[in-house]
Amino acid sequence: MALRLWDTASRDFKNFEPGPIVTMYVCGITPYDSTHLGHAATYLTYDLLIRRLEDLGHEVRMVRNVTDVDDSILPKARELGIPYLELAEAELTRFRRDMRQLGMRPAYAEPRATETIDRIIELVEQLLDSGHAYLTAGTAYFDISTAPNFGELSHYPRDQMLRLARARGGNPDDPHRRDPLDFVLWQPSLADEPAWRAPFGVGRPGWHIECSAMAIQELGETIDLHGGGTDLIFPHHECEVAQSEAITGKPFVKHWLHSAMVAYEGEKMSKSLGNLVFVSDLLEHADPRAIRLALMHHHYRSGFEWHDTGIQDGTALLHRLLAAAQASGNPDPGPFGERVREALDNDLDAPTALEALDDLASAILSDGSEGSDSTAVQELCKLSALIGVDLLTPFSIGAEPL
Repeated sequence: MALRLWDTASRDFKNFEPGPIVTMYVCGITPYDSTHLGHAATYLTYDLLIRRLEDLGHEVRMVRNVTDVDDSILPKARELGIPYLELAEAELTRFRRDMRQLGMRPAYAEPRATETIDRIIELVEQLLDSGHAYLTAGTAYFDISTAPNFGELSHYPRDQMLRLARARGGNPDDPHRRDPLDFVLWQPSLADEPAWRAPFGVGRPGWHIECSAMAIQELGETIDLHGGGTDLIFPHHECEVAQSEAITGKPFVKHWLHSAMVAYEGEKMSKSLGNLVFVSDLLEHADPRAIRLALMHHHYRSGFEWHDTGIQDGTALLHRLLAAAQASGNPDPGPFGERVREALDNDLDAPTALEALDDLASAILSDGSEGSDSTAVQELCKLSALIGVDLLTPFSIGAEPL
């Protein structure tokens, strides 16, 4: 069975058939607050994909950027009265710890926007020189009229694009734009903001150009797969496509994958509502593997509501798996392994993969065989490792994994 994944741009399932080395870019965090469950669910999606690709024999080069200068982190640092890079470093350290505890594969590279400024300036200058961008009042804007495919990733109508741009910091009401959907590549900095000198003015980069620069720098002009949450489809990823292809003249991404949003107890999970569920808080009273299993009860494209009772389901499953890993039953594990892999190959169907794994655990526990060398137990541990759950470690809470 081929690995089939939903592709956002084509709005259909496509076989994902990369070469031996898979290039993957996953939009990372803006490190101004703690890792919440929305982050964890998103990065779990790509971690499962990486693990299955490695299981198939591929080498995966997953790049996850750090947006350490933009319109979110600077106001937060100002509010706290600390340097923005100090804030970024503290939150990035916490993010990495949370990801490590949840069993996420480390990134192949983790570039920072502030370390890519020279490349960003080069790209903005190239866009200005080629007529894809224009300069007004010290701000460089991308001219979407030069991008005939603009909108073909999101497929959103113009009124929806305007609404989302307005809600997500795009400022389409700016009178300096030729088109309200034109977006910022470079802008003057406020007095207390970081600034860099460029041929087109002193200032700082816009959000979208940062990711294009980091992706192209680390992975090349065309990427096998680009991902993130569905909230990034527009404007962020739509703008990334437009400017990247204007720069290189080549397709930017072969496959687009997006994970749906997470709500909490019936409300959209958001900082403005104050209802974010932080991973670090959950780790104080739950085994990280239980958190991972609880998230995997939901398909990445479905979106779901997190309820505080959700961790109980993940903990119960973990206990069953750990018990089976210590048992001696030895049913035929082959069909269960096939079911797990078929589920992952079917658009990363984690809930179905968990069901197959749970069935194998139940079969082991109910089997009357005895012996010290159970191939079923060995396969259970291997399949659990495939989805990022280590059954060789006892149940624990609050312990930092090795």
